Formats: sequence, structure tokens, C-alpha cells
Amino acid sequence: MKKLHLPILVEIDEDGNYIVSCPVFKGCHSYGKTIEEALDNIKEVIEMCLEEEKLVDENKFIGFRELEIEVNA
Repeated sequence: MKKLHLPILVEIDEDGNYIVSCPVFKGCHSYGKTIEEALDNIKEVIEMCLEEEKLVDENKFIGFRELEIEVNA
């Protein structure tokens, strides 16, 4: 059995739900009321992506950057 270490992006929406995404797979998103629930849900989605062999070699996660921009408020 091989273990994969995958990046997971975590956001929180206006209702307090956690939105999670795995950028290695196209369309790999899920959510949950708690972070634990969201991570359990994304595991199921990742397993479905793996079953459909959607591991996309072109989408290699290389890191996270934050960009600061000025906006008129």
C-alpha cells in the first residue's frame, strides 16, 4: 500500500462552513460544518478521483502564496 501526501486548501464561507479542495485533482472539492468533517469528506472525494485515475500530472502543487493588492473601499 502506497501513501500519498496531498495538499488541501481550506477556506471558510459566510455561513461558517469549511470548504476544502485538493488542487492535484480537477474538481476535487468538498465541505463540512467542522474542519474534521470537511477533511473526512474530501478523503472520500479523493478516493473517487483515484478510482477514476484522475491524478493529473500537469497539476503539480508547488506551494501557496499570498498576494496583497490595493482596492478602493
